[in-house]
This record gives sequence, structure tokens and C-alpha cells, in this order.
Amino acid sequence: MMRSLYAGVSGLQNHQTRMDVIGNNISNVNTTGFKKGRVDFQDMISQQLSGASRPNEEVGGINPKEVGLGMSVAAIDTIFTQGNLQTTGVSTDIAIEGNGFFVLKNGEETFYTRAGVFGVDSNGTLVNPANGLRVQGWMAETINGTQVVQTSATPTDITIPVGQKDPPHATENVHYFCNLNKNTPEITDANDPLQVANGTWQTEFDIYDSYGNAHQLQMNFQKVVGNPNQWTVTVNVDPAAEQATDTRVGFGTTDGVTNTYTLNFDNMGTLQSITDSAGNVSNPDGEIILQASYTVADSNPDEAGNPYRQTFNLNLGTIGSMQNTITQSASASSTKANYQDGYKLGYLDNFSIGQDGTITGVYSNGSTRTIGKIAMASFVNQGGLNKEGDTMFAESINSGTANIGESGTQGKGKLLAGTLEMSNVDLTEQLTDMIVTQRGFEANSKTIITGDSMLETVLSLKR
Repeated sequence: MMRSLYAGVSGLQNHQTRMDVIGNNISNVNTTGFKKGRVDFQDMISQQLSGASRPNEEVGGINPKEVGLGMSVAAIDTIFTQGNLQTTGVSTDIAIEGNGFFVLKNGEETFYTRAGVFGVDSNGTLVNPANGLRVQGWMAETINGTQVVQTSATPTDITIPVGQKDPPHATENVHYFCNLNKNTPEITDANDPLQVANGTWQTEFDIYDSYGNAHQLQMNFQKVVGNPNQWTVTVNVDPAAEQATDTRVGFGTTDGVTNTYTLNFDNMGTLQSITDSAGNVSNPDGEIILQASYTVADSNPDEAGNPYRQTFNLNLGTIGSMQNTITQSASASSTKANYQDGYKLGYLDNFSIGQDGTITGVYSNGSTRTIGKIAMASFVNQGGLNKEGDTMFAESINSGTANIGESGTQGKGKLLAGTLEMSNVDLTEQLTDMIVTQRGFEANSKTIITGDSMLETVLSLKR
């Protein structure tokens, strides 16, 4: 009689625990990055009234007689299914699509979270603005002039230097592509302005010196008289400058070559070589690169008293190619520089976060630069993590050690900026579980009430 009472009590207590978990799930239905809990029940030890017996020659075997003593909570699991993604438009909001956690630091303590509600503090550090914990990752380093992120290093705080200067960069490379019109007339009389105008194709665009000053690079193309597959090109950086531009084939040659060179095409209209005014011819294979030098005004002369001259490479494409190079076809001339790598002084205005966690700075001068990369963590048993509040988790002895790396590797998901992962609580499921839990609680209470009624009947026998 008493066994049923205690079994009912265990049912009441553990269904109350299940109701507590359901209530917590429902209260966090709109919590960013929240992962719902689930209660699993198991029966408790049973009291054996008689044991089992094996079959013999006269009778068969007999099963044991056991009375269960109630139930207990087997586990309260954290369910890490993917939550819905919601677009926010805030560049520092980040959602994880797939497995993995963000890594946050509070001093020497490390926490992990799926809630990517981040922002930048007054020091430019990427943090969780609700508690100030710092997002971990790797800052870019400059190695041989290139921004490199060493993801094998220990993660550190990520700092986004809004307003930081991006120093000016002198133009080092200019790429020329597109086409010269095969039907352009030859100039037989250089004194005829109409012939010169009709027979010259001119392009102009800006390049930059080491101060960040813009200089106009002007290139004039004219067909060579008597040779239908040759063009003479005149290069002028700042056409009104007192000292002319020098052009030459190859590297390491001295200045002093004039500012003209010749393009040589084959009968298919593909570029074969270039020749500078000193007769130097480009290599017969690979890319065609010409060097050009110009004087930078208002700069200090060298030790010999010569004016400071700046050199850049004119890349005209690949020999024999019709793609990404200068060609000669019977189509309108459209030769232009479509790339140059110089820029003036700029300031960090904005930044973006890619799917691989790379933070790219966008500067006011139009340049972009890698700032760093956000780290992610994964676990062998993420269900073994301890909940630490603020939608954060910490390692436990059963979660395994955090495997920290970049997104998209070793099973880690990708990052989506301007998006947040919502709670994975299904309200319909939780309300249904609430009904089932309520019925279980009520049924166990009936067990106690009925057992009490039976005890009362027994006690009344002596009256």
C-alpha cells in the first residue's frame, strides 16, 4: 500500500521538474541563440517479491515478481538543433549556420555561445554589449606587405580600429586590357590636325605617388605608317610636366629611354611583343610588362641631386592571348586601364564580415584591408557543456576540450553577418508537452489520493 504512495510522490516531483524545464523553454522562446532543454524519465529500482526459476522436467520456468518503486529523471538534455535565422541588417550581428560556438573571454575565463549579438566598445574591441565579454579571433599581421591571418596562433581579442589611417600607396602596377581598332587610319601627315585626331586613340586615368597625390597617366596610340600590325604608344604622366616620362622593357635598366614604345601584333590580332625606343624587345613568352618612370614634384632629390622619380609597371597582358590583354580587331577602340593599385590617404569608415569570419575594413580611399578573423569552437560532446547564464556555455569534464579554429573547417558551420539565430524552441511542441506533463502530474496525484483512501478503509476495519 505504501509503495504506491511513494511511487506517486516520485511521479509528482519529477513531473514538476519536467514542467520547470518546459516553463524555461517557453520563457526563452524569443531568446537569441537559446537551445531548448528536454527531460528524459526512467523507472526506479523495483522490489522483488520472488525471483525467477528455470524450467525443469515437471514444469516450465517462472518469471520474477517485481513491484516498481516509482520513477526518476534520467537526464535533462540540451538540444542543439539549428534555430531559425532572422535578418537584422546590423553588420556586427552574426549567426552560425551549422555547428560551432563563438568564443568569448572574461579575463582568463573562456565561454562559448551561439548568440551573436555583438558590437564595438569605445576601444574598438568586438564585444557582447550585454556583459562586455570580448569576442575571440585572430588579428591580421603585415608580412612582406601582405595582410596575413595566422589562424594557428592562440586567439586573442578582436579590435576594429574605426577611424584608423590607411597610409597612401604609390601605384606600382597598371593593367591595360581591351582592343585597338584595326581600321584606324594611319597618320601620314603629322601636321594635319584632322589626321592626328582621327588616327589617335587616347586614354587618361589617375595613378598615385607615394604622397597620395593623383597624377594623370595619358597614353596615345597611333598606327605605324607602312606596318598595319604595329602601333606606337606615347606615355605621359602629367602631360604638362617639365620632365618627360621614361618607358623601357624589362627590369633593372637605367632611366633615360624616351616615353614611346611599339606594340607588335600578329595577323590574328593578338599581341606578340613590345619594343622600347632603345630597341629592347620583350620576352617572347608570358606576360608583357613595361616599366615607366616619372618625376614626383615637390619631393626631396637623391644623394646625387637627381629629382625623385617613381616607377610603375605597365602590364599589357599575355602574349598570344585574346583575354585580359590588348588586342587589334576590327571593332571600336576601347583600350583602357582597368586596374591600378595606388591610392591616397584614407580612414577606416566601415567593415564587413564574411562567411569564413574574415573581417574586412573598407577605407574612405576605396581600399580594403583584412583586419582579422573570428574564431569558432566545436566539441566532441556539446551536450556535455555547462550552462553559465547569459546564453553561454562552459567546458565540463564530459564535453571534451574545445577545438578552436576558423569557420567551415572540422565540422564548423559558416557565419552570416547581419543575421541572428533565434531560439530553437517550438512553442507548439512545448504546449503539447505541457498538456502531457500536466496529465501525468494529475494521474500521480490520483495515485496518492486513492492510496490514502485505501489506507483509510483499512483503518476503519476496527470500528
